[in-house]
Amino acid sequence: MLASRTFLTLACFVASALAATYQQADSHQGSDFLNAFSFQAIADPTHGRVNYVDESTALSQNLTYYSGDHFIIRTDDTTVLSASGPGRNSVRLQSNKQYTTHVTVWSLRHMPQGCATWPALWEVGADWPNQGEIDVLEGVNDQSPNQSTLHTSSGCTMPASRSQTGTSTGNNCDVDATGNAGCGVKAPTTNSYGPAFNSAGGGWYAMERTSSFIKVWFWSRNDGSVPSDVKNGATTIDTDNWGTPYAYFPSQSCDFSTHFGAHNIIINLTLCGDWAGAVFNSDGCPGDCATYVNNNPSAFTNAYFDIQWLKIYE
Repeated sequence: MLASRTFLTLACFVASALAATYQQADSHQGSDFLNAFSFQAIADPTHGRVNYVDESTALSQNLTYYSGDHFIIRTDDTTVLSASGPGRNSVRLQSNKQYTTHVTVWSLRHMPQGCATWPALWEVGADWPNQGEIDVLEGVNDQSPNQSTLHTSSGCTMPASRSQTGTSTGNNCDVDATGNAGCGVKAPTTNSYGPAFNSAGGGWYAMERTSSFIKVWFWSRNDGSVPSDVKNGATTIDTDNWGTPYAYFPSQSCDFSTHFGAHNIIINLTLCGDWAGAVFNSDGCPGDCATYVNNNPSAFTNAYFDIQWLKIYE
């Protein structure tokens, strides 16, 4: 009997230790984002037709503002630009804290839409690409679905077959070998990105990073299968109850300890640039991308994030 009890106790302990349970470490809503993130008034590393502004400029021009549980990040939509001058004013935010093993859950009401837009929610190490990059939400020119991608140094690949509902765009994560494309996975639903995402009232994105895998999930706003801990931003979450992710990146042929370091979280909106500009016409957008951005401020009326909250768990 004693042996049975000992075994049962041990079994319960092991099961508990293996459960993917996390506690809320940070919660950001409304004005909280201004305390937890810093404005990066830098030259766009992806060569977009934007001018990333500092905090005072963003607030004075209403490119960043908040009301209750609405936190808005947008690009300028009133100014006709000179072709020889700076790009359209926009915002890039970086978290003040860094994270390794963690889960992020985003409740988004709206993401930037329109030709030339290239919005992203992502994480990156200080030494790129050697400390890795994880793109949770990213796309261009309203082209659905969303794509989640890893960008790394050499020696990181993904298995061709793995447990995910999305579609892989490539399995080599090395930026040098792929022209910075990395190893991406497209979500299985069109309402995961762009106008269809916004029409549905947005939804939830979640990313789990451990030493052995990275997973990404998406639930649309009216998806009846969204887990209650995700929907409610619970203080404790259990990712084992979230079902099969649409993107699954295991570490079996990628040593995460050498390819991923401590990450900052980034929220940004660029225009044109290395991706959106390169496929501007093939995505059905008219003329030259930079000229379109310069001459059509009203085209960017819907180029904004409306973030309800961000919860981070460790």
